[in-house]
Amino acid sequence: MKDDTTWIDAKGLLCPLPVLRLRKVLEGLPSGAVALLEATDRASWVDVPHFCAQTGHEMISAEERDGVLAYLVRRK
Repeated sequence: MKDDTTWIDAKGLLCPLPVLRLRKVLEGLPSGAVALLEATDRASWVDVPHFCAQTGHEMISAEERDGVLAYLVRRK
């Protein structure tokens, strides 16, 4: 993770809290900034891409590491 990436720990939170945390953090970042969301709720696998498509934010990557779903999202 780059030093200027904002990390969001949403592990253990259930839908819709991971996406709500992501939205709140992105609102406070400048355009082009990147956030890393880590979540364990499997519903985020659908919710985060849908959120990005609806809001215009760019999902750079989505992967699972040791049961943690990690999303890199760039603010529009």
